[in-house]
Amino acid sequence: MSIELPYVIVMMTDFGLNDPYVGQMKGVILSLAPSIQIIDLTHAISPQNIAQGAFFLAKSVPFFPERSIVISVVDPGVGSSRQAIALETDKHTFLAPDNGLLTAVFQIEKITHCVTITEERYMLPARSSTFHGRDVFSPAAAHLASGIPLRELGKTIDPADCIKIPMPECHTCDNGQSWDGSIIYTDHFGNLVTSLDSKQFDARKQWVVQAGNHDRIPVVITYSDVPVQQPLACTGSSGMIEIAVRNGNASHTLGLKKGQPVKLTISSRYTP
Repeated sequence: MSIELPYVIVMMTDFGLNDPYVGQMKGVILSLAPSIQIIDLTHAISPQNIAQGAFFLAKSVPFFPERSIVISVVDPGVGSSRQAIALETDKHTFLAPDNGLLTAVFQIEKITHCVTITEERYMLPARSSTFHGRDVFSPAAAHLASGIPLRELGKTIDPADCIKIPMPECHTCDNGQSWDGSIIYTDHFGNLVTSLDSKQFDARKQWVVQAGNHDRIPVVITYSDVPVQQPLACTGSSGMIEIAVRNGNASHTLGLKKGQPVKLTISSRYTP
């Protein structure tokens, strides 16, 4: 006889931790489902940066426990006509505003059911027009964790009708001799995470990254492969190329920021 795993609620928002928003969401969840475990994926998504949130989900979903309930709230359209949605996949359940935040989930997971969250008995009685994370998504997730079927949250909708956004990508125009991408975001250490996917190019060759006024940033294995305070590029834990400064802050030192183009090329010193 198989044993069902307990539910875990995973939270991802752009709320930060200086205000009481995350604590209020957790309070709602634990008031309705006191035995639930909560994982804070991050609350440091750049404000209103839907693309960054979608990217974080793409890189994090494989590490969630099976049957996780994932609340994702990056919601510049809160209070507008945008829908609140919940969807089940063959592995997890996701709740989010329908604004493209779940784009990667639609791409990498098998969707089994998708609904709009409209049933008021699974929301807080008094609802703010600016804080659906607390008043809509948190109670809905807690009710799901308590055994309420997804279909009871609202009307079934076609996943194909949900909003999708372009995901970060890299491409080549010369059969893999160079790759073009962009900076996706800056992490806590000032490292610049790019859309250059290390799986796409031949790691046996010697590569350099061009970004802004910096045209020969070496791609190395570890930070210690260059002197202190020198720029480098390496494959980060997400599998993407990151631009860094050893023991420093690449964003400040190099003057680079989100959205700027980057190019990966074979070093002129490389000989096969």
